[in-house]
Amino acid sequence: MDFYDKERLTALQAKEEAQWITFAPFVFQATRVLRNSGILTTVEAHRQGITLQELTEKIDLPAYGVRVLVEAGLGIGLLVLSEGKYKITKTTYFILHDELTKVNMDFTHDVCYNGMYFLEESIKNQKPEGLKVFGQWPTIYEALSTNLPDKAKKSWFAFDHFYSDYAYPEVLPHVYAFKPKRMLEIGGNTGKWSMASFAFDPDVNITIMDLPGYVEGAKGKLEELGYGHRISFHPGNVLDETQKFPQGFDAVWMSQFLDCFSDDEIVSILTRAKQALNPDGHIFILETFWDRQRFEASAFSLQQTSLYFTVMANGNSQMYDSKVFLECVKRAGLDVVEDKDYIGVSHTLLVCKPVK
Repeated sequence: MDFYDKERLTALQAKEEAQWITFAPFVFQATRVLRNSGILTTVEAHRQGITLQELTEKIDLPAYGVRVLVEAGLGIGLLVLSEGKYKITKTTYFILHDELTKVNMDFTHDVCYNGMYFLEESIKNQKPEGLKVFGQWPTIYEALSTNLPDKAKKSWFAFDHFYSDYAYPEVLPHVYAFKPKRMLEIGGNTGKWSMASFAFDPDVNITIMDLPGYVEGAKGKLEELGYGHRISFHPGNVLDETQKFPQGFDAVWMSQFLDCFSDDEIVSILTRAKQALNPDGHIFILETFWDRQRFEASAFSLQQTSLYFTVMANGNSQMYDSKVFLECVKRAGLDVVEDKDYIGVSHTLLVCKPVK
């Protein structure tokens, strides 16, 4: 990946980019309101263009508000104005119709936006200081399993599931080619991996280890679907090193989980996960590494998402550079025996075995 090996802007372009950065919060909120108010959808519906007066008559906002929003939309690049009529751009199409963009925008606004004010404080204290905009919890994970505001919770799970939903169908054959019969899933969340696994492999049995709140939620769903005889649960906090992991598994599965922890915490979790394996067992890690992306936009999105972990999630984790992450794997006494990039939207699968 050579996205960042040299500067590519002229001095004038760099100054323009600096203004975009300066007004980035304005750009984001104007785009969101243009989307949610129906302005962009209305302009899109008029392929030959629409005048400001015609647009104002169709939108339930004051004329002044419509005017300042569409003028902002011109500078943002969401609209063009030709012969007195507004039309949408290619960027607008993605704002309106691309599920990835919608999920990212809602997550940014509903989960992260207000808390981002506390970025500097979070970095200095290595705590998610922005989480206090919702309440008092040590990390966002306790809040998600209890009483994070509904809108924030909905956008958080939509964001999380969007990426895993694309990756799971592609990664299932790779994992079950190893024919595990007993699997420990650490960080089971809502039970989506277990549901996908049971549908894919009729013989596998899975134990989910997660915080008690998540375990209760997943348990209800899986039992309702008739998987109660194939699923077990082990409530616990993986950061509590006095809590032993269950043992006797052919595989340990962790998806979008270890990015929720610091370097040292990853080493600790992997070291204990290793002890849960049978002699010929494997640890499967599905993660998103910003340096393993096909497109620069993907790398950019992951780098910025790291700041969510800093401010809102836990204050000490991130979307990792794979070199940093693989050093943690090595420190835990594991070898990577298979390494596959470009799974789903942005994932990498690491298959690990204990060093002999």
